[in-house]
Amino acid sequence: MRVAIVCDWLTGYGGAEQVVLELHKLYPNAPIYTSQYDPKELDWFKDADVRTLWLQHLPKKLKKILPVLRYFAFSRLDLSKYDLVLSSSGAEAKAVKTSLDTMHICYCHAPTHYYWMRYEDYMKNPGYGRWDWLGRLGLRLLVGPMRRLDHKAAQRPNYLITNSNFTKSEIKKYYGREADTIYPPVNIGRFKSVDSKYHRESFVAVGRQTPYKRIDLAVSACTKLNLPLTVLGKGPDHQKLVDMAGPSVLFITDAIDEDVAQYMETAKAMIFPGVDDFGIVAVEALAAGTPVIAYKDGGALDYIEDGKNGLFFDEQSVDSLCNVLKTFSNHKFDTDYIAKTASRFSIDTFVNNSKEFIESKL
Repeated sequence: MRVAIVCDWLTGYGGAEQVVLELHKLYPNAPIYTSQYDPKELDWFKDADVRTLWLQHLPKKLKKILPVLRYFAFSRLDLSKYDLVLSSSGAEAKAVKTSLDTMHICYCHAPTHYYWMRYEDYMKNPGYGRWDWLGRLGLRLLVGPMRRLDHKAAQRPNYLITNSNFTKSEIKKYYGREADTIYPPVNIGRFKSVDSKYHRESFVAVGRQTPYKRIDLAVSACTKLNLPLTVLGKGPDHQKLVDMAGPSVLFITDAIDEDVAQYMETAKAMIFPGVDDFGIVAVEALAAGTPVIAYKDGGALDYIEDGKNGLFFDEQSVDSLCNVLKTFSNHKFDTDYIAKTASRFSIDTFVNNSKEFIESKL
């Protein structure tokens, strides 16, 4: 059987890249088509046949206008010679051409964020610095036709898989299609030191510091209540977060994976205040035996059991989060039980479920 794998890009160690890695392990001889790939930044695919599109040769300064170019490139990539095409896409890779004899299954991470759910966020923060006005103008002019093209691209796969019931509903809302939920692979095996005897003093917030992650809520709430908070990561909002933080908030921008795991294992709880399509970092905290305080929306609804492995706050506001933080000490959590709730999100579970789905459709 001739198999091809397609993904938007391979430029970092993220959840989308982990999905591609596991698909590559299932079909090690399948070439991987992608827009850009830097083997120096990502060493997971050293043994893979990675085939980049012409966008690979563009200067990095053009990165901000790549969405339009990526759609142009992927929509003209003809993979009709393959029997099975597996795309991993939260953007343009799902637009590839196939034939009536090709089975195209797409793992859709989300309807393309900058056209749909997070369009307003991108309008507020285009990420161009002093050229933000130009970014807003371009997005406003292009969003109409690009939404139509993105919707058209989402109709090309024969079947859609997605990462949470939340994203499933978003796919139905924006693309008018049904999708099957298969939870993404989470490396829960790296959290092996679950121990209720840890002296848990600080809350923790982990992730790229961008506006939609809403780490500002965690910083503001812990500053207001003078609660210890360790913020791991960096991003465009970093300085803004530092400026609003009080003395009880500690920022660590250079933590390696082992450090992050230890901070999670020894945290009082993880604060997860954004609306995420799934939220791998929150499941990692559960795997470490650490409860998660999450905003009651998004992928968190699939794995947070209120009062058992974490707590929900109902409004995406500082006051709502403060109300939960004030009563956190009244709750008793079983670290072993918390860790067990993460077991259904393992890499093996993802591989088995994906393999079963693919074989059933073939």
